[in-house]
Amino acid sequence: MGHTAGEHAHPDHAHPASVSAGDEAWLAATWPFVRSQLPPPPASVIELGCGPLGGHVPALLRAGYQAVGVDPEAPEATEATEDPPYRRIAFEDYRPAAKADAVIASVSLHHVRDPAAALDHVTDLLVPGGTLVVIEWISEDLDEPTARWCFRHRPADAPDSWLARMRAEWEESGQAWGDFFRAWLNQHGLHPAASIRRELEARFRTAHLSTGPYYFADLLDADERTEQSAIDSGQLNPGCLRYSGLLVSGASPR
Repeated sequence: MGHTAGEHAHPDHAHPASVSAGDEAWLAATWPFVRSQLPPPPASVIELGCGPLGGHVPALLRAGYQAVGVDPEAPEATEATEDPPYRRIAFEDYRPAAKADAVIASVSLHHVRDPAAALDHVTDLLVPGGTLVVIEWISEDLDEPTARWCFRHRPADAPDSWLARMRAEWEESGQAWGDFFRAWLNQHGLHPAASIRRELEARFRTAHLSTGPYYFADLLDADERTEQSAIDSGQLNPGCLRYSGLLVSGASPR
């Protein structure tokens, strides 16, 4: 699948002209966690990098939240929409009239040029004690057993899926997995989840931290339960970091 931010994002994909069932499966699977970490409606929520589907914004609006999705590729407003819930600009350029009660960053921080600067901007947008909900890829834990587990399954959107291309590139490289994957991460400039966590903990008080399935949305023959069962039995590492934190009093940009 080709996703960024509000969808399941990977480095070698721009937003596609259309979205797949996997995008919707990812949003459906992550929504219960996102909802459980937010203050009650009608709190105001900003989703950083909502993607072409609008990320969790439609679900937020249905649940009674005041929600805005920010992404250059966000859904376009229609003429009939008096106050569209999307802003088609880069997150760092977004300056709302009022601070928000919560911000969601779903699979977006590992892509940004400077996670620290992005999180400084998040602190600017939140009310004191505001909530940040983060879902991230634990890229550094994609070891060879995890990769082989993924490659045993049928990739969605083959042959153009990121997993299918990664497998082909690895096989062509003739390298050991560790050497290949380190070079792949460096090529795409991705930030590991551990470094993102350090930046989060410098600005927020952790309210929730857990891990879970990540790759299922990019596979045709494995769902969230299948992947969780394989994680539990030690067949692969969890690939999803789930975090929420409360803005520390006095936190401010560097």
